Amino acid sequence: MAHVRRYIIAAGSILAALGYAFFMQAGASSPPGAERAAGIAEPVRISGIELTSAPALPAMPGPAALPGAQVTRAVARDIAAPGDLPSEERAPSFDCKAAMTASVREAAIVRLDLSAPCHPDSRVTLHHNGMMVSALTDADGRAQVDIPALAGSAVFIASFENGKGALATATIEDFAAHDRYVVQWHGDAHSLRLHALEYGADFGLPGHVWSGAEQDRGQGFVTRLGDDVPGPAMRAEVYTFPTATATREGSVALRLEAEVTDANCGRDLEAQGISTDGDGAALRVRDLVLPMPGCDALGEYLMLKNLFNDLNIAQK
Repeated sequence: MAHVRRYIIAAGSILAALGYAFFMQAGASSPPGAERAAGIAEPVRISGIELTSAPALPAMPGPAALPGAQVTRAVARDIAAPGDLPSEERAPSFDCKAAMTASVREAAIVRLDLSAPCHPDSRVTLHHNGMMVSALTDADGRAQVDIPALAGSAVFIASFENGKGALATATIEDFAAHDRYVVQWHGDAHSLRLHALEYGADFGLPGHVWSGAEQDRGQGFVTRLGDDVPGPAMRAEVYTFPTATATREGSVALRLEAEVTDANCGRDLEAQGISTDGDGAALRVRDLVLPMPGCDALGEYLMLKNLFNDLNIAQK
């Protein structure tokens, strides 16, 4: 990489495999339903209506006959009440329930479409099989994110800071045809980058795959996740290789690059690696704590070789 002034090679393993717990449960219940907007009274329904009629008036006593005068007797009769009495209109309600759909795309990637009218321009965290990334809704409370699936029967959860959220599921038929490697961290966007050296490639040459290079979906590719949001963001990079359709044998070496920045210099940089098993039946998880050089080394890089084992490719 032309801009790199020097690399520090970490040959020994500084990784510790720790316990891993899924954030999600397959039986997770849907988020609470919509609430009635504040300040709107419950509509009042009119009930118990009884139709009444005035009794007939008693016969009026006959007045004294006056010469040449006509006498008229008035009698009140029953008057039918109108059949349909007007009722109070129901006050309109504002539905604040968040909803999310998941649609499967090529290369075992799932597109999430989130709609949350009550959360415009809001931070939301997307959870999937231990991977957590930040996203930001637009002025209408909508967000769309493409996430590489880490399971054939995939569950995705969107959670807002107030505890509200939404859930979506998807079934990925060709999930096992791809190998995936994830590195995730919390903070500066430039802290970490994942590099794949396919079939013996070197940095900057054909076969060097990373988020800053042109992506070819016919080969391996890197997906960068995590929007800039208020406060430290949750970010991830995911390398995908289409193992089942590989045209030749060989191997892929995975390297993790850590840049010394103002946000991490002189501190411990914490990250986590997640990789899919060959048949997609399990995930391997490794936690990383990396002591970063002091701030006099700004702009320099550490290159880690052993966060992941090399991917060995056998031609099918």
